[in-house]
Amino acid sequence: MKKNSNVLILVTLAMFVALGVVISPILRFEGFAPTAHFVNVVSSVFLGPWYSLLNGTLTAIIRMTVMGIPPLAFTGQVFGAVLSGVLYRKTNGKILWAVIGEVVGTGIIGSIVSYPVMRLLMGKTGLTIFFYTPSFLIATLIGGSIAFIFLKTLQRNGTLYKIQKKLGVNIYERSKRNFSN
Repeated sequence: MKKNSNVLILVTLAMFVALGVVISPILRFEGFAPTAHFVNVVSSVFLGPWYSLLNGTLTAIIRMTVMGIPPLAFTGQVFGAVLSGVLYRKTNGKILWAVIGEVVGTGIIGSIVSYPVMRLLMGKTGLTIFFYTPSFLIATLIGGSIAFIFLKTLQRNGTLYKIQKKLGVNIYERSKRNFSN
């Protein structure tokens, strides 16, 4: 059973990476990719912080190499991905905290880290340390809000519990609350 669970987790991870790459061009311009934040939050809730970090890293690498997106794909994804999963776990499955982790991790931390990356690696001039913060915050709020609605719907009808149980990840009382066999 454990082997099947590991395979299912890897398949789910691969699907999140593919989804992140395919839908990332929707509403995207430099420093603004709300669909990536939707995928981050959902991945964090389904798989946890470390698989979500791996998802964000792989998605960013593919987007940078295949689509020619600047390193903002990386700085704008990985911090929120891991913090979203960590806060979801630390709060015993509160979806709102997964969204807050994404907003803080990407909207604040990721946007500030983007400044030296874009200035030193990409040679961008005229940037300030908070240059990317407004667009990152707006994108995380949009993507996080959509993820919140999506995950709360899954939670209300018991599907979130079923998915987490099938994946063999941490299941919280909130996920079970409205589940009936």
